[in-house]
Amino acid sequence: MIFDFEIYSPVQQIKHPLLDEKQLKVFIKRDDMIHPVISGNKWRKLKYTLEAAYSAGKTHLVTFGGAYSNHLLATAAAAAKFGFKSTGFVRGEEVSNDTLFLCKLHGMHLIFVDRESYRDKQALFNTYFANDSFAYFINEGGASAEAARGCSELIAELPQVYDHLFCACGTGTTAAGILNGLQHLPTLFHAVPVLKGGEFIADEIKQYVKHNPIYELHIQYHFGGYAKTTPELIDFIKAFVIDTGIIIEPVYTGKMMYALFDLARKNHFKPGSSILAIHTGGLFGLLGMKEKFLL
Repeated sequence: MIFDFEIYSPVQQIKHPLLDEKQLKVFIKRDDMIHPVISGNKWRKLKYTLEAAYSAGKTHLVTFGGAYSNHLLATAAAAAKFGFKSTGFVRGEEVSNDTLFLCKLHGMHLIFVDRESYRDKQALFNTYFANDSFAYFINEGGASAEAARGCSELIAELPQVYDHLFCACGTGTTAAGILNGLQHLPTLFHAVPVLKGGEFIADEIKQYVKHNPIYELHIQYHFGGYAKTTPELIDFIKAFVIDTGIIIEPVYTGKMMYALFDLARKNHFKPGSSILAIHTGGLFGLLGMKEKFLL
């Protein structure tokens, strides 16, 4: 069975007065358009994971995430599309929200666990599914060597070579995959961690990268931590969407795009540079943050 489908992820140029002033050509790769639900890096991270599960004779995908996890939703949708059962361990007390509704709509069984138990995911898997020979463990966020392999394929799709490439980082798996794809290109990679204390991303990248890459790690754009925001970030996102017609969200791509524009404002790039930003999807994350926009 081939776990693939024809993806649509165009590269579009972003026009903005600041970019014109700084003589920069900025583009965005629209991985958010790959699939309505399994979008962005979520599909790239799941593609070879599904293949590995199928090759091992597994029919039940078991994974982990928070109550607004795009990974849980993408896994539920991928399981439904390709004929797997799915179970999601959800961190924290039992709640209902739009993301979890969509997980259940795709047939995912949800198990809510306290935060202490959630820390040991392998133990949770063993407790519930040790006797299920068809169950397949997928780590939180899909982090794995297979996921990095899938993300590396993004580079072969690009229409040109860029001077700089930006991507938001949560687990570091997507960054590692992209760095593997860039191995023989002169493009400088910029990782923007969305969690406080993002220095750990460097260690995560080392797990899956196949060489000794040179890249920049911009740890100052977390806006208070994972899924945290500030009025400044929200205002930037609202202006960006109005100016470009491209929806971004505050958890990942919004922080990455803010970083890119802020560095441009501070003359971080040489005039004439070409810059590519990766839109990693995750737009359902907006559903849990509607009140912050006060539209």
